[in-house]
Amino acid sequence: MQGTRLAIFDWDGTLMDSIGRIVNCVELAAGECGLSLPTREQTRQIIGLSLEVGLANLFGLTAGSAPCARLVASYRHHYLHDDTPSPLFAGVVDLLHEWHGRGILLAVATGKSRCGLDRVLEETGLGPLFAASRGADEARSKPDPLMLSQLLDELAVPVGEAVMIGDSVHDLGMAQSLGMARIGVTWGVHGRERLLAHDPVAIVDTMTQLRRSLD
Repeated sequence: MQGTRLAIFDWDGTLMDSIGRIVNCVELAAGECGLSLPTREQTRQIIGLSLEVGLANLFGLTAGSAPCARLVASYRHHYLHDDTPSPLFAGVVDLLHEWHGRGILLAVATGKSRCGLDRVLEETGLGPLFAASRGADEARSKPDPLMLSQLLDELAVPVGEAVMIGDSVHDLGMAQSLGMARIGVTWGVHGRERLLAHDPVAIVDTMTQLRRSLD
């Protein structure tokens, strides 16, 4: 994809292997709030949405209601204290440094809150590589494309010179609705067949393939 000036990444399941931690904390929060446990596969399907929207969908609650607010608060408490490993995927650091060194602008569009995103950017030391970022509490939940529009405006990059990279249909769906090129990665929550439904320019199975996608 020559001519790409801006690469926008999802975080969970794309750059960081945090799926296990997310699923575990959903289960802990559900138990604390007296809710029936969803299957792990059901929980995986809401990863990428904003926390409130995702949990409301998963448990059949109304976003903004008191039961949903209690569940969200419980999840956040457990997430802060959970010790499930959440490493960056192998090759992520090299890829980001390579693209940054080539002059490609990097950004993040995530279902994490601003607080959660800032925390992982600091913990990983990757913050300085990203020109801009958006959390779920700064826009509307994926697959609404607002956070992508905000990033394009902030960085003054036309949609035709940007690409969205993510592991879920929520990521690719918001890019598709904006007419932005999109690349699906298969090491996260949704498999190749579901990602293909959003007409990506590429589906990649390895970090090496992703690194070559902008050559």
